[in-house]
Amino acid sequence: MRKESSMEDKREDKNLNEAEGRVVEAEKKKLALKAVNPMIFLVVIIALCAIASYIVPAGTYDRGLDAASGREIVDPASFHYIARTPVNLFGLLMSVTQGLQNAAYVIFFLMIIGGTFAVLDATGAMNAGMANVVKATRGKELLMIPICMIVFGCGSAFCGNFEEFLAFVPLVLACCLTMGFDSLTAVGIIFCAAGAGYGGAITNAFTIGVAQSIAGLPMFSGIELRVVLFITLETVSILYVMWHASIVKKNPKSSSVYEYDMAHAHEHVIDIDNIPKMTLRQKLVLIIFVLGIIFTVHGVIVNGYYIDELSAVFLAIGILAGIVGGLRPGEICDSFEKGFGNMLFPCIMIGLANAAIVILQDANIMDTIVHALASTLNNLHASMMACGMFVVQDIFNVLVPSGSGQAAITMPIMAPLADMLGVTRQTAVLAFQMGDAFTNVLAPTGGEILAALAMCKTPYGKWVKYLLPLFVMWWIVAFIFLIYATKIGFGPF
Repeated sequence: MRKESSMEDKREDKNLNEAEGRVVEAEKKKLALKAVNPMIFLVVIIALCAIASYIVPAGTYDRGLDAASGREIVDPASFHYIARTPVNLFGLLMSVTQGLQNAAYVIFFLMIIGGTFAVLDATGAMNAGMANVVKATRGKELLMIPICMIVFGCGSAFCGNFEEFLAFVPLVLACCLTMGFDSLTAVGIIFCAAGAGYGGAITNAFTIGVAQSIAGLPMFSGIELRVVLFITLETVSILYVMWHASIVKKNPKSSSVYEYDMAHAHEHVIDIDNIPKMTLRQKLVLIIFVLGIIFTVHGVIVNGYYIDELSAVFLAIGILAGIVGGLRPGEICDSFEKGFGNMLFPCIMIGLANAAIVILQDANIMDTIVHALASTLNNLHASMMACGMFVVQDIFNVLVPSGSGQAAITMPIMAPLADMLGVTRQTAVLAFQMGDAFTNVLAPTGGEILAALAMCKTPYGKWVKYLLPLFVMWWIVAFIFLIYATKIGFGPF
């Protein structure tokens, strides 16, 4: 009887698993019909940029090398219109290849990250380690959010980290889904913290460093106010992400991405009720990973490591983890190949985002847009002028997501404009650093946020709806600090 009963239970379990499988597949098909491929969204943007090349007049600023810094600078009084150079159909198609080439450093970095995490996954160490961490935080899951966001926020504020955080998306996503949160919480933990960190940049060399050097300000001057700004932005962001996560925790179906998460949850959720004992090899793999991350942070802060160096570090982590984890050479290679494939779609998103920027540059309408935006600020009161600078920078950031690139284009114009209108150059830099930050996590042209959403199988529209309330709060904080900076003559000049 026991044997028959056991066989009956097995048949029931099999039928249940098959039923669950059918439900998952049905959900995937349903979502495939409902969700718009984000690639279409970017293709539309590229097409609109190409059309704009026939409508917007071409113009340019004269540029030269600054003898002191060796950087290319813009002469703010030199803007002039030139003959139109519209992008034809063939040029539009070539922009895709050029965009991929321009983003190659990020693309290959992501592919190496994908390969490394695939190797770590193949060893079983990551799942076992995360399962134990998640199990240890049972009943106090919300505490994970401020801890992680402070770490990510500091990485952006001090070191200028942003695209590097894509490496942590799979880990944070798995932890969030297992803890009862949603994929929006996972992306928010990383990129809301990063946006706040960039907005309150303290020693970010890519934004503050470049902007202050162009404006002629002492390096990292005005740090006291920026520390307060960073704490304010980070606190607002943490509270917002925790508020959303607590709602989802209480009622998972209240999440706008509930169906999407459920369709793919089996790919990420960690089984914390059946945790096998970690082997010595798995413990050593985790030690290698942790030491690699510590080495990465040290390299970024002390040695100025960027994409090439970080790629080498992650590649080393993957190879060492595979060897120590007991994988054969062929298995390590297969895992890397699988990881590369997992990152293909996010990489394409980044390339397409860069294609739009290529078109604006080739059509010579980028400077025209900058000139038009700057011209709108001429007749404003000093406080409104400062807020207007921020708005212009945040809008322009959609076109030029690179912090150092945006500084190189706009600060030679904004710095002398600030002098003429009674705003300190330090305030102009403050407007720039916040303007360079917030649309990074909203606009698709940077590519990183689309890459993160693609990893999480989360629609872009859902992310925008989730982010908008926080985005408004960021703007309010920005206006308050800029008005205050104008009132006190934030300096030294």
